[in-house]
Amino acid sequence: MNAPLRTVMVERLGCRYPIIQTAMGWVAEPSLVIGSSNAGAFGFLGAAVMTPDEAREKILAVRRGTDRPFGVNFHSFQPGAEQIVDLILANSEQVRAVSFGRGPNAKMIARFKDAGILCVPTVGAVKHAVKMAQLGVDMITVQGGEGGGHTGSVPTTVLLPQVLDAVDVPVIAAGGFGDGRGLAAALAYGAVGIAMGTRFLLTRESPVPQSTKAGYLGAGTDDILVTTKLDGIPQRMVRTPMMDRIERSGPLGRWLRAYEAGMLMKRRTGASWGDLLRSAREMTKDGGSLRQSLMAATMPMLIQRAVVDGDIENGVMATGVVGGRITEVPSCQELVDRIVAEARDRISALTGPQALSTPHAA
Repeated sequence: MNAPLRTVMVERLGCRYPIIQTAMGWVAEPSLVIGSSNAGAFGFLGAAVMTPDEAREKILAVRRGTDRPFGVNFHSFQPGAEQIVDLILANSEQVRAVSFGRGPNAKMIARFKDAGILCVPTVGAVKHAVKMAQLGVDMITVQGGEGGGHTGSVPTTVLLPQVLDAVDVPVIAAGGFGDGRGLAAALAYGAVGIAMGTRFLLTRESPVPQSTKAGYLGAGTDDILVTTKLDGIPQRMVRTPMMDRIERSGPLGRWLRAYEAGMLMKRRTGASWGDLLRSAREMTKDGGSLRQSLMAATMPMLIQRAVVDGDIENGVMATGVVGGRITEVPSCQELVDRIVAEARDRISALTGPQALSTPHAA
């Protein structure tokens, strides 16, 4: 019998354990990707909020910090997307996978596959999983409603089996995972691994300021809400003073916030208003108004205030529901080791120790 933690995800991505550190904007920086990858998980660099020059520098930083394979996340509608795709392809000897939500078409996916880079999109609905499978992706990460940031309404325990029944590609479970019990449960459903964002955000290698980490640790499940006021699409956030102001705002306030965030992005990236509007219009192809799309395109600036600048009074903090029960900040190695040990204990309790007789992948 094969060891249960040696899944097809482990074999294809080249990590030691079926655990993914997700590509959170401003959080999935080189320090976290290096820490999670060296610990045996598979780390994704969050390049969706980076310029091509920043992506080049940070891909090289990850490569200097680990010899383990890692992934890069991007959006095909972000400014400089084509250059970032070229960078990913140029580093294909160590960049093993790309992740994305909306955007890439079959032609772009084929470019990655021709270079030996696996395409692992994240979806939150069955129909999107089916579409991605039809486009030829290699694996799919399915995020249930418990996940942080943009989220759907279907819980992981319902969405995961629906997607497993609907597609033939390997499926990775996300949304609500933070320990080894969750990993064992996901494998029991038929997933090939789990993906975690909030749990990795609250590690020592995470670049998030200590003041912001303290804000996350202090938030219970009752302090976490789902809002549509950020860009018209449901998002799960920690309740902060800024979040409360956003919840009280009307249409004029949302336009003002889109303008302010756009100014921040212009200063941060050097993009012109034309660049931002083109990016926003590209996003409207998937539905939604120009205002919603402009707000979505500039939303990273509000997240940056909290997770980069440490200003939780004027920033927003994306989180999964699991954040409401996280109480400490371990190292990535401590976290991964604990998850693996807990998962083995749970599987052993259910199946007997013989199921763990084959050593895990080196």
